[in-house]
Amino acid sequence: MNLWHLALRNLLRNRRRSLATLLAMVVGLTAILLFGGYRSNILYGMETGFVQFSGHLQVQQRGYFVDGGDNPTAYGIAGYQHIIDTIGSDPELAPMLRVVTPTLQLGGIAGHMESGNTRSVLANGLVPQEYNRLMQWNDYGMVSYAQPLALEGTAPDTAVIGTGVARKLQLCAALHVPDCTNARAPAAKQGADTPVVPEDVAALSALERTSNDQRAPTRIEMLVATARGAPNVASLQAVKAVNLGVKAIDDMYLAMHLPQAQRLLYGAQQPEVTSIVVQLHHTAQLPAARARLQALLGQQFAAQDLDVLDFRTLNPMFGQTDEFMASMFGFIALLIAVIVLFTIANTMGTAVVERTVEIGTLRAMGQRCSGIRRLFLCEALLLGAAGTALGLLATAVVAWAINHSGWTWTPPGYSYAYLVLVRVWQDLPLLAGSIVGMLVVTVASAWWPARRAARMDIVDALRHA
Repeated sequence: MNLWHLALRNLLRNRRRSLATLLAMVVGLTAILLFGGYRSNILYGMETGFVQFSGHLQVQQRGYFVDGGDNPTAYGIAGYQHIIDTIGSDPELAPMLRVVTPTLQLGGIAGHMESGNTRSVLANGLVPQEYNRLMQWNDYGMVSYAQPLALEGTAPDTAVIGTGVARKLQLCAALHVPDCTNARAPAAKQGADTPVVPEDVAALSALERTSNDQRAPTRIEMLVATARGAPNVASLQAVKAVNLGVKAIDDMYLAMHLPQAQRLLYGAQQPEVTSIVVQLHHTAQLPAARARLQALLGQQFAAQDLDVLDFRTLNPMFGQTDEFMASMFGFIALLIAVIVLFTIANTMGTAVVERTVEIGTLRAMGQRCSGIRRLFLCEALLLGAAGTALGLLATAVVAWAINHSGWTWTPPGYSYAYLVLVRVWQDLPLLAGSIVGMLVVTVASAWWPARRAARMDIVDALRHA
């Protein structure tokens, strides 16, 4: 206790210098924690969004993710319901599973005959109630922008489209889409009265109508190529336009009931799907779930050559963002650590010079070199502990102010703004790492001045002027 008490008194002997050093530590720790909390919020938010839309894992035919996007029939999963039942009944997997649902992705052309507009779309056939359960996953308590899909409880021919598709098909007004300006169609610019829909699409669309058909203003047609290569068309009732956040997706998005998508793509053939989406209760269960799922598929469904992909592989943007944010965080943390290190080293070095005679007196009274070294290291630890405590307090205040400020920003490629938030206290590795790192930097910066003080010659120290 005498050593710590003496160290505290030594720090208080020059309050101005000690306070300047403390300020550097507080600002440095606060900056690291705030940027780390901001990084954590972005990554947790991205993970939440990706897991809500694509699950933690997806079972696909090998090669579909790389080459099968434009040819789903070549990579269909046969007997998918049996695979889903097998996954759900596995005693090792079952406690980890939250949702297991099939999806069918297909490309085609959507057209609105009344306005004479068409648009290439990427359609998703899904089970609405299971898809809406996917959207409810929020393991990190994030501010979620996901909304339930309006397909649940609707007719089999119902569809939901992106606001970009609604704009292209001149359906903004009919679907009551806010802040959506319909661009004039090329034919309207030229003053033409005839629609610009290709004749073959119009002819196939006519087959879907009857003489007594009272078409709703939001009725659209979806044209695809079947598994045999023949064109097939379905009349769909668009009930809602949703903003998917990412403009590139929003301009091509169309969701429909899975049986409707299967009829479009496979006709009278045995229906298949392109993916089986698996969502877990917690992301931490992903490695164990993936290993068990691969073993299960290899044992019972080896003939189909199925692969298991996680959400990081399915969404490369997540890994790229993680690497970028990690490099930025590492650079900022290193820069602040160097500044703090030299600040503390300068403070301790100056203290050693000022207290040279005192050090010589202590050595003459019998104090060992190790005792002198411990004294200066104790001073550095006290300084580091005080700086860490004040840094945490400052971080709490500033983080609260940011989280309640209502600031927003629009990420690159996104179509609407997100709140600027920092998650410091929820990220325990960040918190523990920053505190330990600050204390390590403090001790490391004081080591050399403490060593130099301990190795002073007694006679030279006593005659120091």
